[in-house]
Amino acid sequence: MENSAAPTPARSPLGLIFLTLFIDMLGFGIVIPVLPLYAEGTIKALPAQLAWIVGIYSLLQLVCAPLFGKLSDRIGRKPVLVVSILGTAVGFVVLGAATTVWMLILGRIIDGASGGNISTAMACIADVTTKENRSRNMGLVGAAFGLGFMLGPAIGGVLSKQFNLATPFYFAAGLALLNALLVWLRLPETLTAESRARAKERATVGEVFHGGRAGMITAILASQLAAVTGFSIMTALFALYCEKRFGYDTAQVGYILAYVGLLGVLFQGGLLRRLLKKPIEKELAVIGAVVLALSMAALPFTHTLGVLLVVCFGISLGNSFVTPTLNGLASRSTDAHCQGRLLGLMQSAGSLGRFLGPMVGFGLASLDGAADYARTSFFVSAAILALAIFFILLVRPERGGPVAEAIPGT
Repeated sequence: MENSAAPTPARSPLGLIFLTLFIDMLGFGIVIPVLPLYAEGTIKALPAQLAWIVGIYSLLQLVCAPLFGKLSDRIGRKPVLVVSILGTAVGFVVLGAATTVWMLILGRIIDGASGGNISTAMACIADVTTKENRSRNMGLVGAAFGLGFMLGPAIGGVLSKQFNLATPFYFAAGLALLNALLVWLRLPETLTAESRARAKERATVGEVFHGGRAGMITAILASQLAAVTGFSIMTALFALYCEKRFGYDTAQVGYILAYVGLLGVLFQGGLLRRLLKKPIEKELAVIGAVVLALSMAALPFTHTLGVLLVVCFGISLGNSFVTPTLNGLASRSTDAHCQGRLLGLMQSAGSLGRFLGPMVGFGLASLDGAADYARTSFFVSAAILALAIFFILLVRPERGGPVAEAIPGT
């Protein structure tokens, strides 16, 4: 594996990448508390249809993210970022204009098929940072994720309450267009000509697994799949759970998710960066998965806002630990010129989990009454996260080298 990255431009693009990811996650966060309630309340979607509306986006990402990763290794990061962000904008417009379930699904298909911006942005950072300082830079990007997720749900909730449930989608589309313009005009290409040429010469997925690391990378991918599946059961059902259990509207759900995002900023931007001064990525991933599993198991027993906020604290802490460290371990497990492809595979594992999570969650939620909505789903989520712990324990990271970068989850 290489021990160096692409030469950093005279003016580092890290600040711009930080802003790009923040805007991207802001748009994503705006939609989170609105989509399930919009689909069920306005479009009158059935539970099975809700599962597809939420999950189809990730199914398309499962197919397309590795292609975008491979393409970014060949032609560069910048054009791939612009195209994927523009696709997100189109998808949001279709969602805002939707009057039927099928229009909602179409909007999610467009957005998912163009998805590749997160993994490509991660590859940009890998291009311009060294092994020694990448952990610090990735921790700052984790804070950008948290800021976007903190502000987005609150903005989405307020917009839907002050105007209508379609308004947040149009607002998010405008943000995506602004983001694409920003990348096109200001972001320099970060992939060196040498790395681009090597990617063209050895453009196979198998290259990612070279050097006797197939077992480790497979275990990391399996851990990612299980962890994201368990977590996605909760994210798919959370807005409806709050509505049915507590009677909350989109604004109130948005405020709770903003609280979760604020905690994510503190955990990833502060606590995690300090902890990663030592090579304990695997241990942190295990701790994160354990905390997540316990929090999911406790979620059905929340009957007051105070208890709900305590459980959400555990959910944010666990997710802030497990997903970034898994991505960091994966990033240092292959050569620099394969970074885009590997991070694309990690995003695909996450995308499969985000597809399976809603399918399992909505399928099981119908088994419970309104008073116990999603109880069975949350218990199954905890069991799947226990499986993630098993796979993480199989990972055997190198010791004594540079501390792995903590790449934020996608």
